[in-house]
Amino acid sequence: MCGRFTNTMTWAEIHALYNIHAEAPPPSNMPARYNIAPTQNVHFAHKDKAGNLEIDYGRWWLVPFFAKELPKAAMFNARIETVDTSGAFREPFKSKRCLISADGYFEWTTIEEDSKKDPWLLQLPDGKPFSFAGLWAHNDKLGVTSCTIITAPAVDHIAHIHTRMPVMLDSSAYETWLDASVQGAAAKAFLLRNQIDSQLEFYRVGREVNLSRYDGSDTKKPILNSL
Repeated sequence: MCGRFTNTMTWAEIHALYNIHAEAPPPSNMPARYNIAPTQNVHFAHKDKAGNLEIDYGRWWLVPFFAKELPKAAMFNARIETVDTSGAFREPFKSKRCLISADGYFEWTTIEEDSKKDPWLLQLPDGKPFSFAGLWAHNDKLGVTSCTIITAPAVDHIAHIHTRMPVMLDSSAYETWLDASVQGAAAKAFLLRNQIDSQLEFYRVGREVNLSRYDGSDTKKPILNSL
């Protein structure tokens, strides 16, 4: 699964990640974020009505277009096994796919000695930025734009930390993932073929991460001898 992630990129770096270079990015004083939690707002990229890539901002916890109130059920992850059949995710999977920018995410293991949870930071080598495969929605009635991250069974080398993983895509796969003409089983198979989670590195970080309101830069600092 993916319950927290980091995005310390600048506004210009997010534009560069998606190769949006037609003109200089608009000014932004967007702060680095070291512990993004569900229901907080995040940046994500998707195609506009003209087919151009744009960067949007919305709640990380999908609010389906038909919802009459904010969902109480967990909607921050969508399982790849049922993403095309689930009532909340079926329509976004067909036509509202997105890329959620990040440069790391957290998972937890439980220590037998004290039954407390130890957080691990998973990231690409050198903290290289990447994108989660996601879905988005806009609910006119509630005036909410939102998104969710697609998850899949974990690749072998990180399965001891968690049995599931967010699907992280190689940049060469961005355009095809956003192409709504690729549907159903073909779209799901494409995600699994082009995920880059097998490149992940990981290490233990401090338990301060366990508090969703904590957003210090030391959330990315490794605890020595944690492997």
